[in-house]
Amino acid sequence: MERESMEFDVLIVGGGPSGLAAAIRLKQLANDAGRELSVCLIEKGSELGAHILSGAVIDPKALAELLPNWQADGAPLTTAVTEDRFMFLTKTGSFQVPDFAMLPALRNHGNYIGSLGQLVRWLGTQAEALGVEIYPGFAGSEVLYDDAGRVIGVATGDMGRLHDGSEGPNFQPGMALLAKYTLFAEGCRGQLGRSLEERFKLREGVDPQTYGLGIKELWEIPKEKHQPGLLMHTAGWPLNQSTYGGSFLYHYGENRVAVGFVLGLGYSNPWLSAFEEMQRYKTHPVVRTHLEGGKRLAYGARALTAGGLQSLPKLTFPGGALIGDNAGFLHAARIKGTHTAIKSGMLAAEAAFAALSAERRQDELSDYPALVRSSWLQSELHSTRNFKPWMSKGLWLGTLAFGIEQKLFGGKAPWTLRNQADHLKLKPASHYKRIDYPKPDGVLTFDRLSSVFLSNTNHAEDQPCHLQLRNPAVPIGINYEEYAAPEQRYCPAGVYEIVRDGEPATPRLQINAQNCVHCKSCDIKDPTQNITWVAPQGGEGPIYNEM
Repeated sequence: MERESMEFDVLIVGGGPSGLAAAIRLKQLANDAGRELSVCLIEKGSELGAHILSGAVIDPKALAELLPNWQADGAPLTTAVTEDRFMFLTKTGSFQVPDFAMLPALRNHGNYIGSLGQLVRWLGTQAEALGVEIYPGFAGSEVLYDDAGRVIGVATGDMGRLHDGSEGPNFQPGMALLAKYTLFAEGCRGQLGRSLEERFKLREGVDPQTYGLGIKELWEIPKEKHQPGLLMHTAGWPLNQSTYGGSFLYHYGENRVAVGFVLGLGYSNPWLSAFEEMQRYKTHPVVRTHLEGGKRLAYGARALTAGGLQSLPKLTFPGGALIGDNAGFLHAARIKGTHTAIKSGMLAAEAAFAALSAERRQDELSDYPALVRSSWLQSELHSTRNFKPWMSKGLWLGTLAFGIEQKLFGGKAPWTLRNQADHLKLKPASHYKRIDYPKPDGVLTFDRLSSVFLSNTNHAEDQPCHLQLRNPAVPIGINYEEYAAPEQRYCPAGVYEIVRDGEPATPRLQINAQNCVHCKSCDIKDPTQNITWVAPQGGEGPIYNEM
């Protein structure tokens, strides 16, 4: 298809912390050198921050490196952590880890609680002030290559195609955005990043990436209950000791509480539901006391990378690089990814600027991985590289082994444990007893559809389905027969539904794509890897105003 095109020095795909940090750093370097540099950033959400979801406790060290005057310039991080609790939960009780036993990775002194979406919007204003061209509502749908196989940019998605793929009355073709270098900052399990990993074999010789599914609710609570700066993490109930996961509860802002649950997607029981476990978690006495009398304001879900250093792919390829969570820089042991995303974006920007200054284009940015290796980003991830492999062995064994490794070896243990792909760990439903989750009360616990409503999710219904099945026979022939249709449970938005038609009633998979909150858990956890998530029309999906 003939597309209109635009050309830039650097194109950035994704408007999260890493993408915006890269854009800002590029412009800073260009201004310092007194040269012109065209930088374009596209974001698939309807606005910057629309698809951003995080706890979020933010270590400001990378932000301070990028924008030293971030506080004076009004960055929306005003609630400093004042109290740090880590608790192990049983069904009715709890045990708080004493301060002397807290591992350095779990300490949050000097960090801030806030909305990552609001921080991203503020970073956008800083980028635009420097001259970055930002285009929200444009999804990168295809990587573009030259005849030599080098990345030369991306094509944005077509608008107005009908369900069968034909051109509707309001059809508009996507644009070709061309650049000397393209940085991919799509976040966890990015569609284009995944295709680049396959084309350039970026995962050869490294461990599979592992993931968690994070589910978050934002509450407004009575003023007398609000404790600004209180931070609480938990492990244990409602999960059993063999299943990796945990929770967070943060007090910040104006009577706001962020409450969330993270389930490692390497679980084996197909009856398990992250959404229902999150709802059960809120009924624990330690948790419900914070929320009772409050009102739920927002809901969202997002997958996050957790494999650490040994699961990082090769970062570069001819014409570009992976940055942020698109590469897997999240620091799972610290439950943080913003500072590592910002740092990776800054380092990639420095490598790209050096290449452009040397009049290079569309080659490999070899300086970028070298800069990562010599930075605090590498040393921080290296010190806790065994966190996820240890925790995948069970709560008590993992906690004990990781604690010993950190306390005795200071993160410098002479061994590196391996990661395994999450989808390979699911076992047949017949191996487990079905979990009967309690019905929601509509006050403290809720159902999926009322939750999705609070995510402000919207998709045009008459467009090609963005949740694609490689083989339409697999959902019933394998997933339903062997695993009791686990997509109904690992999806936190009610996208996948088994319905029965005809006489006699036969099951079929119905995909309610309009409910999708873009968490990517289906793309990750499907046991046969039969589901592929691709971007719908630009500007669609959730709108997370304060998340």
